[in-house]
Amino acid sequence: MRLTDDLIATDIGAYLEKHENKSLLRFITCGSVDDGKSTLIGRLLYDSKMIFEDQLASLEADSKKVGTQGENIDFALLVDGLAAEREQGITIDVAYRFFATDKRKFIVADTPGHEQYTRNMATGASTADVAILMIDARKGILTQTRRHAFITTLLGIRRLVLAVNKMDLVGYDETIFNDIVDDFYAFADELATDLEIQPIPMSALAGVNITSRSNETDWYEGPALMEYLENVPVGDRRLSAAFRMPVQWVNRPNLDFRGFSGQIASGTVKPGDRVKSMPSGKQSTIDRIVTADGDLQEAIAGQSVTLTLTDEIDASRGDAIVTADDPTEVSDQFQVRILWMNEAPLLPGRRYLLKIGAKTVTATVNAPKYGIDVNTLSDVPAKTLELNQIGVTTISLDQPITFDPYDVNRNLGGFILIDRMSNDTVGLGLIDFALRRASNIHWQAMDVDRNALAEQKGQKPAVLWFTGLSGSGKSTIANALQKRLFAIGKHSFSLDGDNVRHGLNRDLGFTDADRVENIRRVANVAKLMSDAGLITLVSFISPFRAERRMARNLMEDGEFIEIHVDTPLDVAEQRDVKGLYKKARSGEIKNFTGISSPYEAPENPELRIDTVDRSPDDAAEEILDYLRENGFLGA
Repeated sequence: MRLTDDLIATDIGAYLEKHENKSLLRFITCGSVDDGKSTLIGRLLYDSKMIFEDQLASLEADSKKVGTQGENIDFALLVDGLAAEREQGITIDVAYRFFATDKRKFIVADTPGHEQYTRNMATGASTADVAILMIDARKGILTQTRRHAFITTLLGIRRLVLAVNKMDLVGYDETIFNDIVDDFYAFADELATDLEIQPIPMSALAGVNITSRSNETDWYEGPALMEYLENVPVGDRRLSAAFRMPVQWVNRPNLDFRGFSGQIASGTVKPGDRVKSMPSGKQSTIDRIVTADGDLQEAIAGQSVTLTLTDEIDASRGDAIVTADDPTEVSDQFQVRILWMNEAPLLPGRRYLLKIGAKTVTATVNAPKYGIDVNTLSDVPAKTLELNQIGVTTISLDQPITFDPYDVNRNLGGFILIDRMSNDTVGLGLIDFALRRASNIHWQAMDVDRNALAEQKGQKPAVLWFTGLSGSGKSTIANALQKRLFAIGKHSFSLDGDNVRHGLNRDLGFTDADRVENIRRVANVAKLMSDAGLITLVSFISPFRAERRMARNLMEDGEFIEIHVDTPLDVAEQRDVKGLYKKARSGEIKNFTGISSPYEAPENPELRIDTVDRSPDDAAEEILDYLRENGFLGA
């Protein structure tokens, strides 16, 4: 029978409509290295007939190249797409694949098992509804198994398939399966009280219990994997039902139209609903729900729409349109859980960029309250966080943001941390709650302000930040300068690194984290002295650019004067007035700047002082001239 164009079009239309109305399940495979994650996904794609003939031919050829025995197809090659993955036989990046059955559509993320790539696994878990935790029946529960189980529950996944794979290699022994399940349940009791676990014995390579139950495990009475995936409820039961839409774009094509575009994170919205713009709290009413296909009478979570309001209210990218009856919270201080994803450790007190939805702000991360041992789930002491370590800490932002706790709404409670220098994503965070002090502490206005205090002294406030290697001459030059300021009747104060460590910072050592906290405290003291109208001289090695930038950002424009006391390492080491370099070279002093810890020289300081050919007095005179020329010393 010859098909007409109309009949073909009708069949295609019916096919597309049928698939459009299917529910979509997002799930991930995770677990330790070589537990069979990629093989399982390859088998699912193969059995669901989602492989084209040319792909199948290429797969068979590649399987022969890697020496597959027995079966003529290595299913893992379907998703191990990177050349490095095929060469090493491991998954490195997250591979997303789509497939469908008659009942449902699926997007699966094949995530890496190697500890080095745990951050990639967390990325895949952040949008999933179900996690398939792969376990090699020969090895049982491993540390990485526990780590991935903890991260998936941390990120809000509450439906977990305990896939005990490679059962063919242990003779489909029921006792081995039951022992592994019992071990995992003992561990999972501490994960979450509402966790749903479905154990399944399987062999991904042989196709046992993948699409249908197999005779090899006649003692198993539960569902096959595909049966479970086709029938498990879709969506996170714990997500807030209240309407939330983060604003991604203020849509203003002409003077007659102004709308707010974004994807609805949760809940539903209709024209006539009362809403608030957060964090401003301004109220209005939904006028229209605009899409490319026309206006809607109702929009639901997951849809991308443009909302127009009956009132002209202030809202911009990064804000949120929310239901007026149940708005989000607003704060600038939080308790958070952080998964550290960078090889360089977290430096408490350092400023990072925090991105939550479309909003990017500056965040200061405090020292962890504690870390979490992924094997026992117990709290452990932690001064910092290393790669793949999870900890609980507090953060402070430079401006308030709108949020929901992560356990209520993933979209408005999850964030990433970005290094300001490298632009690398270094951490993944979940907001637990706002700190009470964020709403209880307010800035107290004073009638005698900083301008009045400076005018009384006949000068402009300034923070002279001397930075350089140990032995470069910072303190000597600062001392010479302060004597000159005193002689001409100017009010100043000197903060010296050694002196401050006798009191305010006596509890700090010399690790990178302690150095960051050292500078954070001193910068805030210098800010208070600047507010008092003083000329403040700060003499600290301050080896990191990020912390010097943090100090600059605390001050008023033009008040921070960075002075690089630029002395080569060999010259500073020759001076070695305190004998520190000698001890550092012999290993008696750890984390010594210039020897075993880096010094990041200023790129564009206001002043650069060469102390090789100049005396401290000459340097002090140069700085004094700079202050005069820029009006800091008054008339």
